[in-house]
Amino acid sequence: MELIESTACFGGKNAVYRHPSDACGCDMTFGIYLPPQAETTSVPVLWYLSGLTCTHENAMSKAGLQQFAAERGLALVFPDTSPRGEGVANDKAYDLGQGAGFYVNATEEPWAPHFRMYDYVARELYALVCGAFPVTEMQGITGHSMGGHGALTLAILNPRQYRSVSAFAPIANPANSNWGRKQLAAYLGTDEALWLEHDASFLLRSKGWERDILVDQGEDDQFLDLLRPQELVEAAEYYSVPLSYRMRSGYNHSYYFVSTFSEDHVNWHADRLQSD
Repeated sequence: MELIESTACFGGKNAVYRHPSDACGCDMTFGIYLPPQAETTSVPVLWYLSGLTCTHENAMSKAGLQQFAAERGLALVFPDTSPRGEGVANDKAYDLGQGAGFYVNATEEPWAPHFRMYDYVARELYALVCGAFPVTEMQGITGHSMGGHGALTLAILNPRQYRSVSAFAPIANPANSNWGRKQLAAYLGTDEALWLEHDASFLLRSKGWERDILVDQGEDDQFLDLLRPQELVEAAEYYSVPLSYRMRSGYNHSYYFVSTFSEDHVNWHADRLQSD
């Protein structure tokens, strides 16, 4: 693992690392924030999964999570959204290929050799972070848009690993959205039953979630029809999952929206990760 950069931030430290990934078959880059408390003790972790076109850097610089993580003593991890580099498949569209991994393990060519973002985030990077940094096994996960999709699906599929989950404007029903059907077909093939294994609304209906969920959604989100949040709300009601779904008047899909409510999400996770 190679340290790329490191800088002080709210009494803690922002750092960016590059490492060879077995899951993705290429070098991967991730960011991590260690709060000042990590100098003397191990701390819980909040994972932040980013959306389409993003790298690890977008949320590190725009989401405004570090100040509140420092106050509450949480580490933050910012994975990249896809494998990258020479020899890694790509597409000219912004919503497929590099920058658009959708947090699934691709089985179809040309994506299968590298696009294994589910295994990368939930298995490989999780093990690396737990082994290399002063963190505990109390870990939560959040994300924005495609990353909100990833946060919800990874949490529901790994309820012992992620003790808390929230999302900002998640792609809530990708199996029935143009932000999902195209990508899931490309990565997983045409069998739509396989897509449902990575659809938060379906997973919530079929598996439930034993704790509560927080979702913030901008009322003026220009992509609301692609996100399909009502499907998630109905799924939570069906399985009696306590979902705090907050429609935020005047907010769109941008990082202005995310940064406005980042304090709420950090505190929400800290309350759950530090009380168990």
